[in-house]
Amino acid sequence: MSEFAPICIYLVISLLVSLILLGLPFPFASNSSTYPEKLSAYECGFDPFGDARSRFDIRFYLVSILFIIPDPEVTFSFPWAVPPNKIDPFGSWSMMTFLLILTIGSLYEWKRGASDRE
Repeated sequence: MSEFAPICIYLVISLLVSLILLGLPFPFASNSSTYPEKLSAYECGFDPFGDARSRFDIRFYLVSILFIIPDPEVTFSFPWAVPPNKIDPFGSWSMMTFLLILTIGSLYEWKRGASDRE
């Protein structure tokens, strides 16, 4: 259990710092200075118009997904940061398999036209 002590101390300190930073503004906040104009809806100087729940084109979601895909790729590529003589063949082949699956997925999206712009 003693080897986990630094991790526990780190977690307690980070929790305390987070709670302090979240709670610190509340004593300084004042509700007495709010006035109706400040609380009114504001949208670029105009009164709001239209429905806020309008439908978006599916391409917006596809583009966001295409931006999210490289994040796990980079995260799961971290095991390759070890020296080549320290990694076993299973680690190398599992990484090659992962990159192959990502490549096939990217080629499929490209072929389906997910990244095309009109």
